[in-house]
Amino acid sequence: MFDKEYDVIVVGAGHAGSEAAAAAANMGSKTLLVTMNLQNIAQMSCNPAMGGIAKGQIVREIDALGGYSGIVTDKTAIQFKMLNKSKGPAMWSPRAQSDRMRFAEEWRLMLEQTRNVDFYQEMVAGLIIENDRIKGVKTSLGLSIYAKTVVLTNGTFLNGLIHIGDKQFGGGRAGEKAATGITEELVQIGFESGRMKTGTPPRVDGRSLNYSKMISQPGDDHPEKFSYSKNTKPLAAQRDCHMTYTSGLVHDLLKEGFDRSPMFNGRIKSIGPRYCPSIEDKINRFADKDRHQLFVEPEGWNTVEVYVNGFSTSLPEDVQFKALRAVEGFENVKFFRPGYAIEYDYFPPTQLKHTLETKLVDGLFFAGQINGTTGYEEAASQGLMAGINASLKAQEKDEFILKRNEAYIGVLIDDLITKGTEEPYRMFTSRAEYRTLLRQDNADIRLTHKSFNIGLAGKDRMDRVEEKLSKSNLLVNFFKDTSVKPEEANVILEEIDSSKMKQSDKMYKLFTRPNVTLDHMRQLAGVNNFITDNELDNEILEQAEIKIKYAGYIEKEKNNADKLNRLENIRIPHNFDYDKLKSLSFEAKEKLKKIKPATLSQASRISGVSPSDISVMLVYMGR
Repeated sequence: MFDKEYDVIVVGAGHAGSEAAAAAANMGSKTLLVTMNLQNIAQMSCNPAMGGIAKGQIVREIDALGGYSGIVTDKTAIQFKMLNKSKGPAMWSPRAQSDRMRFAEEWRLMLEQTRNVDFYQEMVAGLIIENDRIKGVKTSLGLSIYAKTVVLTNGTFLNGLIHIGDKQFGGGRAGEKAATGITEELVQIGFESGRMKTGTPPRVDGRSLNYSKMISQPGDDHPEKFSYSKNTKPLAAQRDCHMTYTSGLVHDLLKEGFDRSPMFNGRIKSIGPRYCPSIEDKINRFADKDRHQLFVEPEGWNTVEVYVNGFSTSLPEDVQFKALRAVEGFENVKFFRPGYAIEYDYFPPTQLKHTLETKLVDGLFFAGQINGTTGYEEAASQGLMAGINASLKAQEKDEFILKRNEAYIGVLIDDLITKGTEEPYRMFTSRAEYRTLLRQDNADIRLTHKSFNIGLAGKDRMDRVEEKLSKSNLLVNFFKDTSVKPEEANVILEEIDSSKMKQSDKMYKLFTRPNVTLDHMRQLAGVNNFITDNELDNEILEQAEIKIKYAGYIEKEKNNADKLNRLENIRIPHNFDYDKLKSLSFEAKEKLKKIKPATLSQASRISGVSPSDISVMLVYMGR
């Protein structure tokens, strides 16, 4: 059946696997995507939404690099919101509610239309490894399929165990069996593995809900979109979400089942996501709170299935049902299926290089929840990067790595491989020290040229970025070159209670004042004509406004990044002998030998490595 060697085999077709396969194939690598069920490609196992705080920035970065997640989201969205609009642009985060069925369908169709992708439905039960190098995979039917590189994106399927109350059964997702064999094989050759937990809420019948008792949550009046390409359009119509609350009664009913909760009776021993706790965990940890928010999210345009965001649980199904019926608006709720928790194997990501290639086996890459992350967006971004680097390795080309000041994806991967994680890792804007540079509006400017240079992003995307750059700079220069008279500017300044101008000055200087917006500037003579004559759209106007208003902050962050990046240029040999540096602390030697940082900058971010340890290494390296 497989009489040839592939360049890349991707195991698993969730968000990570789908992006990995698309990236590798679009870079010209002959790619095989192996999954246990071709009907569930890019399935949204948890909530039917993409984006959110920091996650939206990641989706924009995936799109800027030539990935598919942004396009699929735009084509299948039912609602769009730009979160944190009341804060500065570094915090703005796009989020879209998705049609779950159409999302998976669109992903499959796009993959099927991607050249160089082959598909095969079966479980991968083992790996073919010779002399510490990957050679291919073995399937449960005993087939051997050979490849130059392999990307594992197994999600929650590795020895997955589902919990509902005191019931437990093997599975990687509701209705799907677990994957076995791979963990045991990797542990046998020296990999360290662990267990993690995640959970999901009950799905309910929207026809049984009373929305009049809930708070309506519509999308933005003027919705944007995720993809920078011109192939998608903003939503013309949207579906509302709703919000309601738990209560003291709901909490009391839930507590009745705590003795049967696998979280509290010891059945679940692994750690779940800190920032997405189950409802029983919230009640237990935040005992002073008499209510918690529940977000009632439709699963699509036409389906009546509803996702109860905020009610993730592994309690017995009868307890879930009784408690949810006590929630306002849910008095007559009918279940489609109860919530559940799932435990699964992961591999601490300190065992990886920045390319997401494993240190122990040449040509073997890990991406997604196998690395201890949680979230579609985090998984998709790792899949994209693993697919890129697997393809580059197969083609014997240089690796592709993003730095912390270049992308949230760079922050994510560096955090994982440098610090590791003992709980499901989720991205936040606070994790990025250069978040003023890493905005959702400029991901294309930051990343598309890098992707174009490695052969992933197409010329049409590059042309679009260059147009955006040139036109936004054109408007910035117009404001720098054009003067405004006091009598014209003071009309605006009186309106916002700002001190008046006494003499003519450049429009740029007026624009930098607090509370002066682009709408104010458009009241000035010549501005609207310039915008119209040069066909400047809203995306370009927003880019120009941010460049002007935040120029000082952006420049300061760039300078800070440049200083720290000097340490990035000091590379540490792979087999460096830290024991010969007598002045290094014992803890630093231990951590450095385990993680084997590639650069001095990465070494400086390892927990337990102090500034004095870095100084010792700088002296040794003649710096």
